[in-house]
Amino acid sequence: MDIYHQILTKYWGFPNFRPLQEDIINSVARGNDTLALLPTGGGKSITFQVPALSLDGVCLVITPLIALMKDQVDKLNSLNIKAFAIHSGCSYDEIKIILDKCIYSDIKFLYISPERIRSEIFIEKLKNININLIAVDEAHCISQWGYDFRPAYLHIARLREDLPDVPVLALTATATPKVITDIQDKLKFRKSNILQTSFERKNLVYLVRKLEDKNQYIINILSKIKGSGIIYVRNRKKTREIAQTLVKNNIRANYYHGGLDSDTRMERQNEWMNGKVKVMVATNAFGMGIDKPDVRFVIHYDIPDSIEEYFQEAGRAGRDPKKAYAVLLYSNIDVSQAEQRIKRNFPEIEYIKKVYQALCNYLKIPLGGGKGITYDFRISDFVSEYNLQIIQAFNSIKFLEKDDYLELVDEIDNPSRIHFIVNRDDLYKFQVANASFDGFIKLLLRSFTGLFTDYVKIDENTLAKRANIKRDQ
Repeated sequence: MDIYHQILTKYWGFPNFRPLQEDIINSVARGNDTLALLPTGGGKSITFQVPALSLDGVCLVITPLIALMKDQVDKLNSLNIKAFAIHSGCSYDEIKIILDKCIYSDIKFLYISPERIRSEIFIEKLKNININLIAVDEAHCISQWGYDFRPAYLHIARLREDLPDVPVLALTATATPKVITDIQDKLKFRKSNILQTSFERKNLVYLVRKLEDKNQYIINILSKIKGSGIIYVRNRKKTREIAQTLVKNNIRANYYHGGLDSDTRMERQNEWMNGKVKVMVATNAFGMGIDKPDVRFVIHYDIPDSIEEYFQEAGRAGRDPKKAYAVLLYSNIDVSQAEQRIKRNFPEIEYIKKVYQALCNYLKIPLGGGKGITYDFRISDFVSEYNLQIIQAFNSIKFLEKDDYLELVDEIDNPSRIHFIVNRDDLYKFQVANASFDGFIKLLLRSFTGLFTDYVKIDENTLAKRANIKRDQ
């Protein structure tokens, strides 16, 4: 058994690789820049995790999805593989600690968002980190011809200058021939090297149904299909309404969207993963980074924004790979609404200029100012103050980002964190000298461990309850 099969069996318990995984691993191991096109559920993460574990040093994984980043780091740590993540929610001191661990400790994986790779501290520390592989996830984001272009991805090319001998593995599930060429060009591939498998999922049955009473249709088919599934809808209100309808018809269902707090989202996700809930009715906030093998159906209650989005979401069914169903429902109203969305998604140039002007006023940015500065931004407050339509305003901001006028940074689920940078003796002296802080410091030390060695996530509600004070206080 070769080293790669040994690693696969030891950590993941699989005796063999899926189609194309081994070819990708061997290509990377030979030091070749590689573009791998694998369908959703094709096991992309294995293709960089396995070769990286066979080598000395750290695998640098660039991904735009903070939720996916956190999920993979947690999974690796649960396998006793040391991994960390750097994203927009990390403070300067946290980033410094993580990068120092990559230099001086046996860290194997460093996940980082593309926006962070151009920060001064990362560029400085990178010189002393032994990088064995650069894995670029969602690689289509580097191409302006891709459906989800991210300007920050263009900074990855800078890494090639600092790490000229380190191979790059670019991974994506969807790419046209134009995007394939562009990815390799933007990532400065030394020579063209594409590995791809058929995107046909033989176990998936695709169904499209035109009908008016979608709820009754769903109730009828869910009574016949065993196993779990997802129903995707476009708005948050509808997730709750459909879930309640299913529960009334004795179908174990719940709903999920980005407006729920992180604890509720995690609880509902776990209930679905563990089979306590059969159906999750959700917006597209649900599913990224979730690898549940026995999903028997994915139903689209509404028409998605793009073929790529549909393919990505439908592909979450049947990963085991037994027979599964991808069902798209639509009505005449859905078609007219989709046409209206096109108008909202592609605002006129004059409207984009109007949003840009309003944005500068809202953030109080003077003419010629704002470069390199980060601002807190709540789009709901912004559109309310300037009487803008929220979807058109958001899409205008996305176009401004594509043309490099600004950068929209994801900031999700980032609880407060505490780290004592003084030693215990100095902290004790502070407590003696500042009696008003003594009780609170003792509460922290009783409630959390590891405060002197690293940043520790805290919950203000729990602390407030234990201290019998208000959360704000």
